[in-house]
Amino acid sequence: MTTRLHTPLTELVGIEHPVVQTGMGWVAGPSLVSATANAGGLGILASATMTFAELEAAIAKTKAQTDKPFGVNIRADASDANERIDLLIREKVKVASFALAPKQDLIAKLKDAGVVVIPSIGAAKHAVKVASWGADAVIVQGGEGGGHTGPVATTLLLPSVLDAVDIPVVAAGGFFDGRGLAAALAYGAAGVAMGTRFLLTRESSVPDAVKQEYLRRQLQDTVVSLKVDGMPHRVLNTELVQKLENSGRWRGFAAAVSNAARFKSMTGMKWSTMVRDGLTMRKTKDLSWSQVVMAANTPMLLRAGLVEGNTQAGVLAAGQVTGIIEDLPTCKELIERVVTDAVERIEAMSALAGQSTATKS
Repeated sequence: MTTRLHTPLTELVGIEHPVVQTGMGWVAGPSLVSATANAGGLGILASATMTFAELEAAIAKTKAQTDKPFGVNIRADASDANERIDLLIREKVKVASFALAPKQDLIAKLKDAGVVVIPSIGAAKHAVKVASWGADAVIVQGGEGGGHTGPVATTLLLPSVLDAVDIPVVAAGGFFDGRGLAAALAYGAAGVAMGTRFLLTRESSVPDAVKQEYLRRQLQDTVVSLKVDGMPHRVLNTELVQKLENSGRWRGFAAAVSNAARFKSMTGMKWSTMVRDGLTMRKTKDLSWSQVVMAANTPMLLRAGLVEGNTQAGVLAAGQVTGIIEDLPTCKELIERVVTDAVERIEAMSALAGQSTATKS
């Protein structure tokens, strides 16, 4: 593939194409990340569902499968965030991605070590804050995106952030093809980030039966639920989600406590660590105690669906693009066709501008 789109993102990270694969928990492992990197995009490992030892092994495996730049997504509010950042620096990982804004001192520490810092944000004021703290770029996800999401559509959120900061902005939420990339670049973005589209690739570790469940869905088949973990969460509207939506408050609370115990057993985390993380989450996100406990639902419910393939007992995070996606390409095939299509559309628009100028003259 010889087609290239040079943007501030490709220059900042040293990648060939302005396409980012997001750090999806239980999905974005070494296979998907290295395949994305080898195809010229930016793959991001999801570490929130990994123990420190698992993250260490995942970074080593990814480095063994690619010599291209890749990133790691870290929970800034995790009790071992500093240790994970030290690991990234030690292993010379190119990008540190954050779902929650990292503190100014963490950003400075990463930048001093040559790591590119790219937080994800959901409002222009948050972009302004992290930019003032030294973030190199931001990922902006509109309400169409899967997982935790906000109420503002990408078409409105993106320009508001672009007007507010002068660092590269990566658009997320509702992107799946070359039309979207061309549109994002036309807005002034430096690239696009895609989650669901990369989840539905051959290198994704999600079970094939679950991938087929996504492919069968229509545009109206996702829902933003507060019952999964107490925060707005876009997921496939499955029978389980409908039951959660119709369940009483205390039933959901009890299920969350049970899932917290399962997550603790699986990861080897101590109750003291989980409580400390919960206290931090409550402070940084202004959550009630009920919401903090419900947040323990997320890892286990997502694991049941995305790892174990149990759609009856698990939740499937999904962007609205689920209803448009129809195939399972390789990461290389996906990125090549997205970039090629975007270039063709940009050239067509340039031709239209040329015709308009000729008419005026």
